[in-house]
Formats: sequence, structure tokens, C-alpha cells
Amino acid sequence: MAASHHVPGFAHGQNGSAAETDPAVLGLMQGAPVPPDKQVRWTDGSMWRFPQQRWAFSHMRELVPTVNIGRAGPVSVLPVDLRDDVDDVRLTTLDGQVMTWRESLAATYTDAILIMKDGVVIHERYFGVTTPATQHILFSVTKSFVGTIAELLIDEGKLNPDAKAQVYVAELTGSGLGDATVREILDMRTGLAFSEDYVPGQTGLTDVQRMSIATGWVPRLADYEGPDGNFAFTASLGKNAPHGGDFVYRTPNTTALQWIIERIEGQPLSAQIEARFWARMGMDHDAALGVDRLGTGFGGGGLMASLRDIARIGEMMRLGGHFNGAQIVPKAVVEHIFAGGEPAAFVACQYTGNLDGNYGSQWWHRAGGQLMAMGVHGQGIYVDRGAGVVIARLGSHPVASNRGNAAVTVPAYDAVVAALQ
Repeated sequence: MAASHHVPGFAHGQNGSAAETDPAVLGLMQGAPVPPDKQVRWTDGSMWRFPQQRWAFSHMRELVPTVNIGRAGPVSVLPVDLRDDVDDVRLTTLDGQVMTWRESLAATYTDAILIMKDGVVIHERYFGVTTPATQHILFSVTKSFVGTIAELLIDEGKLNPDAKAQVYVAELTGSGLGDATVREILDMRTGLAFSEDYVPGQTGLTDVQRMSIATGWVPRLADYEGPDGNFAFTASLGKNAPHGGDFVYRTPNTTALQWIIERIEGQPLSAQIEARFWARMGMDHDAALGVDRLGTGFGGGGLMASLRDIARIGEMMRLGGHFNGAQIVPKAVVEHIFAGGEPAAFVACQYTGNLDGNYGSQWWHRAGGQLMAMGVHGQGIYVDRGAGVVIARLGSHPVASNRGNAAVTVPAYDAVVAALQ
């Protein structure tokens, strides 16, 4: 779906720096008409290749079908008091490199970054073709919205976390997730037969590539006979281990959870995100959700939104669910989410920069109590309640897995939080 590729013009094995691969500098999608060598397309898969993805991630609505998620009411004001000392904060990466915060942004191919301290925007940067109005793809940050809505439904008494998935979605009966409990799915502790490996194999399609075909994010191959649509793909998967074991990150868990909450509420995910968040929080811009060929949203990674609006989500969580004069998420639900998952179930995954963390409610957690929503290629919402800090980040790193940037990102966040104390 979104792997690292060699870039013509750079030495083999190198992707080129953030400055060299800036889509504006490269002239991607500029011209009338756009020259063939500057085009970024869905039809040939170039939107998933580096550096073309650096343009694509800020223009996804022009490349794939989406459904709109509308904002409403007056825009909620984010106080601004920009500081000029953040760029020069020094840090040491996990592999021993010393760099500044400014250099860390380039090293991680950051498209946009915003830091709030005690409710005030103190640092905000945009790079390349990403602007304050850009509906940037958030990838798996989307999962945290699905998880939060599921926790809301549990709090409202509509969803039993101990019930099996097939109780709510009969179509999952006999699949790899039908006999998993809602809580096992929420915390990704299922035995689903699916590998979340973003690097294409040498022979045959990977599970992620098959999922991408079902999602509609890549063309359907002429001879491909696999399932069409997000839900059909998830229902087609089996299991290869008992449920309730170690945490293993697998996107179809979220698709099953989305299916459950859509079945309970009788509304698509996009409408639920709009009603519960975008229409109530005074967002700056509409958001959008990628949909498959059947019009089903991609809850595993299809949300597109602006930087300031995802910062508002982080600030709402920091404030115990209260934002824009309303209790957006009940405080008890926020506290349950912050409590996280089972640390012992997380150890085996050996996650770079978060070895002692955990995963629960479709959110990532650090041992220090910080809450994270993360998406491939560097998308993120970072909430440190103890320090009063929220960081929102958009990126287009050449490596899909956040293990590719965590060695820089995690120390950078720790350094900037320490500098703000």
C-alpha cells in the first residue's frame, strides 16, 4: 500500500532529504496540463511511491473517493503565543545522533507540526504543499476515533465489551473475528490471520496489498478474485492463534469494530465522527473519510483533516473530554482511555521508542501516561496531560511504519516537553 521506493536522481538506497523531495520544489502536479513526469496518479500507483506520496498525502481527496465530514457553528479560538526558542531545542535520537528540533522535523519528513502548551499554540509550522487548510490523510489516527466512539457506546450501554463480535454483526460468524470479544478487538489482542507488513513481497500479494485493493486505494487487478469492500475483506479473514494473547497490530480489527458501531447506531462512521466531534468542536475545516467502491468508509485509516483540527481533538482529550463549552466525551470515558491496555501484552512487539508502553481502546500509550494516536508515514496526536502539552503532526516519511521515525520523534517530543517545563 505505501512502502518505501527508490527515487530516480538519488543514490541507490537513499530517499533524498526532506528539502530535496519537497513536492513544491519538484514541481509535482504543476502545469496545465501537468507533464507526465510530474503527475501523481491513482491509476498507476504513483501516489503511493516516494517522493510522489509527499504531494498525495496532502491531496488525497483529489485521488480517491471520499465522503465529507462537516464542521458547524463558530470556529473555536485557539489562543496563539508563538515562541522562538522551540526550533533550537536539542535532542539525542535513539541511535545517538544529536540534532535540534528544527532538524528533527526535516529528518522525519514532517509536513506540518503544532504544539500547544496549557491550551496555547506556541509552535506551528507547515512545509511543502501542506497548508493550514489542507485535509491531510491521517491514516491510522483514524483508528483512535473508531475506538473512542466504541468506548462512548459502551458508556451509553449500547455495546457490551465482553460480547463477541458476531453478536452484533452476524456476517462475522465463522470468520477470524466472530468469536473475539469487543474488548479483545478494541485492544488488538485477537488471533486474526493477517500480517500488517507494508513492504511488498517478492511473490504474490501481501495482506496489506489485498486490503488496499478491497479498500479501493489501489486499482483492482484484472485477475484478482479477492473480496471487494472493507467489510467483505475483514469477514474473509481467518485466525491463526487464540484470542486474548499478546497485542498484535492488525488494521482489520478496526474495520470489524467500525462494522459493529455502524450496525448499532445505524449510521456510517463518517456521520458519527461528524455528529460527535466535527459538528460540536468549532473545527476550522470540514474533514473527509475515504470510502471503498461500495461507499463504506475506511475506519482503519481513511480520515483526512487539517492540522489545527486534530490538535483540537488532542486538547479535548487533555481537558478530560471538555472543549468548546461542551463535554464532548464523558470524563469517565476519557479516563478509561488514558488507563490504557495491558502492558504485559505489549512487551513482545518491542515497539521502537515505546518498549514499556501499551495499546488499548485503539490508542497507543507510553508508560509515563502519555496518549498517542498514530498513523503510518508520521501522522500523530500526542497528549501529555502531566506537562500540559499537545502535539499534532502530519508527515510523509518514506517508510510506512512509525518505527521508521520513532527513533527521532520520541526523543524530540521528550526534549521539547522538558524544555517547556
